[in-house]
Amino acid sequence: MGKHYQIPKLPLPYDLETKEILKQVNRANRKLAELKGVAQTIPNEQILISTLTLQEAKDSSAVENIVTTQDDLYKADLNLTEAAINASSKEVLNYRQAMQRGFELARRTKLLTLNDIKKIQQELESNNAGFRSAPGTTLQNQDKEIVYTPPQSKLEIEKAMQNLEQYINDPQMHDVDPLIKMAIIHHQFESIHPFYDGNGRTGRIINILYLVINGLLDLPILYLSRYITHNKGDYYRLIQAIRDKDPDNSHEWEQWIMFILKGVEETAEETIRLVKGISQLMADYKAKLRPIFGRQYKHDLLNNLFYHPYTKIEFIQKDMMVQRKTAAKYLEIIVDNGLLEKVKIGHTNYYINVQLIDLFMHHQLDTTEEINVIESIHRIE
Repeated sequence: MGKHYQIPKLPLPYDLETKEILKQVNRANRKLAELKGVAQTIPNEQILISTLTLQEAKDSSAVENIVTTQDDLYKADLNLTEAAINASSKEVLNYRQAMQRGFELARRTKLLTLNDIKKIQQELESNNAGFRSAPGTTLQNQDKEIVYTPPQSKLEIEKAMQNLEQYINDPQMHDVDPLIKMAIIHHQFESIHPFYDGNGRTGRIINILYLVINGLLDLPILYLSRYITHNKGDYYRLIQAIRDKDPDNSHEWEQWIMFILKGVEETAEETIRLVKGISQLMADYKAKLRPIFGRQYKHDLLNNLFYHPYTKIEFIQKDMMVQRKTAAKYLEIIVDNGLLEKVKIGHTNYYINVQLIDLFMHHQLDTTEEINVIESIHRIE
């Protein structure tokens, strides 16, 4: 079993640019280029960053059995009292915050350093434990059998992570397509398992940020966790197959890389559909709102309804720089025209962009069904 797997020093000694892999790389890259273009049709990038990273956060957390409903998530995002936010929703929102923090760092420097990776995990787990320094971490299956023992000593973890950092940031170190490298980076990171908690989610954030620093995406909007959740059995089986077949495991590496490349292609295609849906819906809302508000119409109003699927008077006040009374009147007019639904939570009225939420619901997996599948697969964290 993978208990005796030795973390390889990167780059790997195999020729991984097989005909099959290169064909799949081209398909994945074409879809990513299309997604990058489609994302530019939404002028306010914060709308996509906010809404799509929230969906990614939901699905990435579902991989770890952290399950929350869309409704709970939006309510938690409204900054309600701590008591009203369930633990799962809080973890999902932490994930989005970690992703956004990582994106800001990566976009500015075009690098992904060990320091950045630690900051992402710190945001996720709300602690600053850093890399593991005490032995005893093992990965077990559902029968509590150890399937893999990651590096135990602090020195070994740091050495492997320094090698990985160089591999991520030095394109000369391995002259292959960045998508092939991304698959290798993800496996290597999960096998080093450098943190006590949050390795799976940190690893999935690294995937997206790696695409950003290589210019394959401008925004962190690739919805990769959904593909992993849908194909969770294969995901863990292929990760483990490399560890089990050490040392001659070039075939297993090929299988793993193909899995990730197909995931990028499929996920990019789904995200393109979703972004086009958001773009179309924004155009529809704009066409209806402009005649309703006439000269009082501002683009900030439209942006608000899509940045906050659950909006409230204070959000409109702030975004449009109007009086509370005016903001309340605007929202009531929009409700009367059937573009928002009004609900009361506690003492506050919220205004829900139901059509936008429906759009996301069509792209959501059925989490309750997934849980039954999840139980048979060991957790990576």
